[in-house]
Amino acid sequence: MKFNNLSEKIGYALGDAAAGGVTWKIMSIAFPLFFTNVFGLTFADAAALMLIARMFDVVTDPIMGSLADRTQTRWGTYRPWLIFGAIPYGLVFALLLFTPDLGITAKRVWAYGFYILMMAMYTLVNVPYGSLLGVMTDDDNERNQFSSFRMVGAYAMGFITLFIFPYLQKLVGGSEQHQYAVLGAAFGFVACLMTMGCGLLTKERIKPKRAESFSFSQFGNLFKNKPWCYITLVAVFTNFFNGFRYAVAGYMFTYCLGGDITMGSLIINFTVFMGIGEATCMIFGGLSPAFTRWIGSKRMAFVWASVICFATSLLYFFIPMDKSYIWVLIAVSVLTSVGAGLYSPLLWSMYADVADFATEKFGSSSTGLIFSSGTMAQKFGGAISGSLIAMLLGMAGLVSTTNETTGETIVTITNEESVKTMVWALFSIFPAIMAALMGLLAYKFPLKK
Repeated sequence: MKFNNLSEKIGYALGDAAAGGVTWKIMSIAFPLFFTNVFGLTFADAAALMLIARMFDVVTDPIMGSLADRTQTRWGTYRPWLIFGAIPYGLVFALLLFTPDLGITAKRVWAYGFYILMMAMYTLVNVPYGSLLGVMTDDDNERNQFSSFRMVGAYAMGFITLFIFPYLQKLVGGSEQHQYAVLGAAFGFVACLMTMGCGLLTKERIKPKRAESFSFSQFGNLFKNKPWCYITLVAVFTNFFNGFRYAVAGYMFTYCLGGDITMGSLIINFTVFMGIGEATCMIFGGLSPAFTRWIGSKRMAFVWASVICFATSLLYFFIPMDKSYIWVLIAVSVLTSVGAGLYSPLLWSMYADVADFATEKFGSSSTGLIFSSGTMAQKFGGAISGSLIAMLLGMAGLVSTTNETTGETIVTITNEESVKTMVWALFSIFPAIMAALMGLLAYKFPLKK
């Protein structure tokens, strides 16, 4: 089923521009630092929060996938979740970045409650969004193009979000708590509009072969689906790879490079640093289909992209921890982003192949259920890496407490060298290990398209 509808591809890209480029990008890069250094949670609380939310997602993501597969409305199967879920999605994101004037226990309840609710809202819109790819077209080349547009949209918006973040903070002024609250409302509104636009601009052309009644056998069938097992493990490790890099960047600038680096009117902080990588990912995400054709298969293209990520991440560890090396640090991070940009569109296109394989093997569509595992892997990787970062930095000697009288967040360091080394390793050695694992798993992926 071939067609050439640029507006629809742009519309599809809006979905991940909202999810991957705004909400998830801010949650990945700013939340660990926000919760410990701005909101006032201890490192132990922040680690526990992300772990608890992950246990919740293990249940909600596959249920949402199964529910989406059975939705039948005049707007289609998956699109109505985007159209009608957009407003609560943006609202909950805004509330999550608001710091209430409450006691320590009440603030902890607020953070836990809204973080878990945000994960549920992300599931509600992003599982159907990912599943859309399986019903818009059955043409493999078109799917690669849609996936490429999706990644370009996510990375382009991610670049904009991260690059302008420090300038918007400066424009808003006031305390950091006030800045995050205002920016949370603004970005939540943008995410709402983009998500709704995606639902309105896309079309569902393929009618799924529905399993009309719910059955737990569909969950069991996932584990009988060898390609699904491999692609889910690949997705987990890709999100561990991204999660470590994004979540630790703020700590790297704060504790290893001495804070923001100002060069005239240019501010290089952790969001701008990672934003430059987003621009690189956007460019090479667009080149991913051509790269795949050159390599000859999605599987091997993914493997070579993983090799790039492994080598450049490992190299990063040996660069001196000094802000005078900032352009060297940026250059190596950009090279890492080349690999990330090349593999990102491939992951979702490979999920669509797995969904087709499942339909042929088991006789009914489980597209939503299969794509829900991709969303679950994304949240699992991002949150567990953030949780591990909080736990490991706490063990290395970074301590966060809240003054019960003033509500001020107080961060102290008991072992400065240990903290610096741990931060540097979390940005380099840990991602290198994840890249090696995801490359090995991709090499073993059974579908040879």
